[in-house]
Amino acid sequence: MDLFALDIFRRALVGGLLIGLMAPLVGQFIVLRRLSLLGDTLAHTSVAGVALGFLAGWYPLGLGLAFAVLAALAIEGLRRQYRSYAELSIAVMMAGGMALASVLFTAGRGFNMNVNEYLFGSILTLSWRDLWLVAGVTLAVALFVAVFFKELFVLALDEDAARVAGLPVRVLNVALTVTAALVVSVAIKIVGALLVSALMTIPVAASLAVGRGFRRTMAVAVLYAEGGVLIGLVLSGLWNLAPGGTVVLALIAMLVVTLLARKLRSRLLAGR
Repeated sequence: MDLFALDIFRRALVGGLLIGLMAPLVGQFIVLRRLSLLGDTLAHTSVAGVALGFLAGWYPLGLGLAFAVLAALAIEGLRRQYRSYAELSIAVMMAGGMALASVLFTAGRGFNMNVNEYLFGSILTLSWRDLWLVAGVTLAVALFVAVFFKELFVLALDEDAARVAGLPVRVLNVALTVTAALVVSVAIKIVGALLVSALMTIPVAASLAVGRGFRRTMAVAVLYAEGGVLIGLVLSGLWNLAPGGTVVLALIAMLVVTLLARKLRSRLLAGR
């Protein structure tokens, strides 16, 4: 059977490629600021919103997005309260998000609530409404990064230097965290809450091993993400595997190959 002839697979592929485009754009700044666990925190909070959406009879993915944005604002508020322990805000919100999600899922046992769909992803169930939401968020993320690229670059390298330069550090921090929340909330149905941060960090990790220069590294990260999504979805379709997990394993394989190739290249150059 030709996978690309199936409408359900084409929707999944478009959604995955859109996520593969925007996740590394935000992930680059997140990784350089040493906030790699931010994606996991926002994902767990987003799942709590999804659970409430099921209970209230609202659009789960939309409510998950709203919860992720609120969590992003709360994280920035806590970061200002604990300036010397900025990572504490992520730990607090992650615990709160997981606790709230577990309580809401327990309360919804009598409802038609598919927990695994949002924990591990269900890209093959993407509806056109989901796809339009993903497309809208992708456009917003791309525009945000393009317009504020220089400011975000300075912020990622040195927040104190950005403040001395007169940049609106507080506003930029909030905007970047909210943008990450948007990416995470629409990606959970594609790769799941337990794996979503992988799309924001693994392509960046691979690109940092080969890229030179900030812009080039970001472009390479996007290529890695798109390649991982394409390979993972095709393999999952051919062998009937979990799409989200297969995508992440493909990205990890690409990272391992990249690191081995870099090590081999270093040895060859040293032997000359």
